[in-house]
This record gives sequence, structure tokens and C-alpha cells, in this order.
Amino acid sequence: MNPNEPEMARPVLAVLFLCALIAASVWILRPFLPALIWATMVVIATWPLLLRVQRRLGNRRTPAVIAMTLLVLLILVVPLSLAIATLVDNADRIVEWGKDLTEFRLPLPPAWIGELPLVGARAEEAWAQLAAVGTAELAAKAAPYAGNLTKWFVSEIGSFGLVFVQFLLTVALSAILYASGERFAAGVRRFGHRLGGARGESAVVLAGQAIRAVALGVGITAFVQSILGGIGLAIAGLPFVPVLTALMFMCCIAQLGPALVLAPAVFWLYWSDSSGWGTFLLVWAIFVGTMDNFLRPLLIRQGADLPLLLILAGVIGGMLAFGLVGIFVGPVVLAVAYTLLEAWINERPSAAEEAETAAGVVAVIESPDHSQPPAS
Repeated sequence: MNPNEPEMARPVLAVLFLCALIAASVWILRPFLPALIWATMVVIATWPLLLRVQRRLGNRRTPAVIAMTLLVLLILVVPLSLAIATLVDNADRIVEWGKDLTEFRLPLPPAWIGELPLVGARAEEAWAQLAAVGTAELAAKAAPYAGNLTKWFVSEIGSFGLVFVQFLLTVALSAILYASGERFAAGVRRFGHRLGGARGESAVVLAGQAIRAVALGVGITAFVQSILGGIGLAIAGLPFVPVLTALMFMCCIAQLGPALVLAPAVFWLYWSDSSGWGTFLLVWAIFVGTMDNFLRPLLIRQGADLPLLLILAGVIGGMLAFGLVGIFVGPVVLAVAYTLLEAWINERPSAAEEAETAAGVVAVIESPDHSQPPAS
């Protein structure tokens, strides 16, 4: 081997060792990664609120951290506990409803069904067919699917304990991040600066702004819609309000809207001869279902000056790609990529690059047209 040639084995082995060390670290921390990601998102989104609480408490960090930790605990753990307790307390009632459903007979369709435009004839025919068949035969046909659904629900009930532990771990990690947020933020910014200089550090800041924009625009909008929808359900006297409210919140987070829960509730009230409460809930559902059209853009603009379409595409695409945590990961990735691409496109070229580009353009203009065939 020539002593003047560079040694390739040492840097290759060093890179492989670092990759193996990073992979082993990620594998060890894998059970804690979901809770750590959620805690980071929660702390970044609520950091201005922490500073406001800290100023109200005499600029003392410890009482502010305790207050914010209790708030996170109230938001994450209490709704899940109420939903589980509601299902457990009403388990016998759910079974009785299932038995009553098999014996239920649908009446003949009313006259106004056939008078509906476009879909009236088909709706009347489907209603009459369902009334003739009865729910018992439908229940027999749906029995295999119901069995699979029951197995899935039992498995999900078994994982509620794990979800509860993950929520508690998220709360604990949030408290740690609240206590030393400035130090962690400075470390992440230094890491971004080491990767890409000033542009890398600005990308880290932009990622935090995107997280805050999603938390404000998507999270708070979903929270407000689900709470108002739950209040309407409680006033109308529907059962399982905590479960329906939690389901409504998940639908709003997934950008499906509260109508998937409120519309069947309105139909059930009309079906139960509670037309007054049904009309009230219908008007309330229209108000709750359309308020995101003005509330969500307003809140997103408070967090980051980014295109609304970019944020919504990141929320939906991130959730489909990474699950529930992708609601925050998707917009962050798209926001950083969009900003870096915009900065690269709008970056002013140097004088030498401008002179070279101008010379190339002049050469193209002064060159003969090679598209014409040569003269014979």
C-alpha cells in the first residue's frame, strides 16, 4: 500500500460505527418515542401559555410547570378515563340495545320520502325493502362481521391500559421539557446550525412555528367544535355524551368534521319523536360544523405565516403516513421543505454567477439557428 494514499478504512468504519450507535439508541428508546414526540409537540404549542402563567405567578418557573402539567393531565387523561368509565358503566345497556335491535320492525316509509328530489324514489325503495326484510335477517347476515368487530374491540379494550401509561409518560416528559425548555431549545438550534448554518437554525425555528400553527389551527378548532357539539348532545338528552364527544374530537382532528357524530344524533332524535330537540340539535350542528371555515384559518395565521393549503395537506397526508402523530409531523416536514425551497429559489446569485449567466444568454442569442437545414 502506498503511504501517500489516503486510508479509506478508518472513515468508513467510523461512519458505520456511528450509524450502528444511532440505530441501537433509537431501538432502545423506541418504546418512549411516541410519548416523547407528543410531549415535544404539546410543550412547543403551549410554551407561550407557560410564560404567561409564569409571569402571573411572580416569574417562578416551578409553580408554572406544576400548573401546566396539571392542565396537560386534565386534557389528556381525564377524557380517556371518562370515555372508558362510560362504556363500562353502560355495558349492560349496550347489550340490551343490541337485543332490542334484532326485534325492531321498521315501519313503511312516509310519503315525503318519495317526494325528495333526485334520490326520493331510490330512498323510498330502499326503505320499503328494509322494512320488508326486517332487522333480524340483517343481523344474521352481519353476524360474521360483528364477531370480527367484537374481537377488535376486545383487543382495543386490552390496549387501553397501555394507552393510559403512554399518556402518563407524555405528561411526565412534558413536565421535564417545561422545566428546562430554553436549554433544550438552544441545543436543538445549535444542532440545526451545525447541519446547515444560519439556514439550518432558521429551519428549526420554522418547525416550531409550524407545530404551533397546527396546534392552534387544527387542535384548538377540533377541541372547540367537539366541546360545543358535546354540549349540544347533553342539552338534547342523548346518552354516552363523553364517548360521542371523544369520537367527535377524533373526527375533527382527522379533518372529517363533527357531522359524522351529530348527523346520526339528529336522525335518532327525529326517529324518537323528539322533533323539537332534533330541530335544536340540527341548527346547533350546522353552526358547529361550519365554524371551522373561519376559526381554523384565523388560528393558523397566529402560529405561522404559511399557506393554509400547505398546513392542511400536511395534516391529512401526515396522518395517513404516520398515524395520529403525523398530524404534527406532516405540516412540519412540508413547512421546512417549502421554506428552504423558497429561500433557495429567491436567493440572489453572486456577481460572477450573474456575469456567467448573461454571457451564456448572449452566446445563445448570437449563435446561428441550427434548426434550419444547411444550405446545399
